[in-house]
Amino acid sequence: MLFYVLLFLGIISLWWHWRARDKMMVTNLTGKYIFITGCDTGFGNMAAKIFDKKGFRVFASCLTETGAKELKAVTSKQLQTVLLDVRDSDSVKKVAAWVKAEVQSEGLWGLVNNAGILGPTAPTDWLDIEHFREPIEVNLIGLINVTINMLPLIKKAKGRIVNVSSVGGRLAFSGGGYFPSKFGVEGFNDSLRRDMRAFGVKVCCIQPGLFKTALTNPAQIMKEKEVIWNKLSPDIKKQYGEEYFQKDAAKKEKLSKICLNKDVSPVVQCMEHALTSLHPHAHYVVGQDAKLFWNPLSRMPAVIQDFLLLRNRVELAASHAK
Repeated sequence: MLFYVLLFLGIISLWWHWRARDKMMVTNLTGKYIFITGCDTGFGNMAAKIFDKKGFRVFASCLTETGAKELKAVTSKQLQTVLLDVRDSDSVKKVAAWVKAEVQSEGLWGLVNNAGILGPTAPTDWLDIEHFREPIEVNLIGLINVTINMLPLIKKAKGRIVNVSSVGGRLAFSGGGYFPSKFGVEGFNDSLRRDMRAFGVKVCCIQPGLFKTALTNPAQIMKEKEVIWNKLSPDIKKQYGEEYFQKDAAKKEKLSKICLNKDVSPVVQCMEHALTSLHPHAHYVVGQDAKLFWNPLSRMPAVIQDFLLLRNRVELAASHAK
């Protein structure tokens, strides 16, 4: 009996110590420089606004002039916007040189790699290589390129790198380039974290579930999918069945209503913790769907994963022909 009491008290003590450690924050962060990609909308846009209000000197990269102007209009004079397409290596190098001139000897405290796209999500035999290429170029190659070019500035400040991945980097539940790109981000993040430890640089990965952003607009997703469906060969359409597209759209809409997180602020809160905590987490799983379903499922045997995920798939016409 005494053993179990001591075990219980030991667990409580460890939990309490972890909670206290989790709340320890870095001091004197006001005026520190941070660079955020993908600030036109969504997580990056909210993060730029919030970190600006908290006193960080924010460099917010946007893909469009409209996004940059709208962000600049609602933030302080201290926040600076810059146009950046992470797929363009020359642009990445020029922006990194500009940041270097701005931060000078202080270096860059934080890099938040947030820019990303979804790309078409459809069965693999509907797609060609270009459907895979763009998400991988933006979400993975672009992220790596930005990181490599900013790394000397981060090392100088002994700062933080925050990579926005996804639960889709742990569990692929649809075809397309998005999931391979996020699996790649996870691998890059883990190797980078270990490489940078000797330099005092902390590297964190955020794994959001399904959040309501421009990236997850159901109407846009289904529109892209319909374009692909309409271009499929008669043989492929026959294998899937003429009613497949409509039935699949209905299932995806139902799943979206169940899983979609409408409040994006928890993701930004994780970014903030990663940038300001003395002991940031290696991984942040964000969203009720991610915590209660996707993340636990990703740790289960493949037979269980397949059983649960395939239950949400529409049965193919080819299945009835057997």
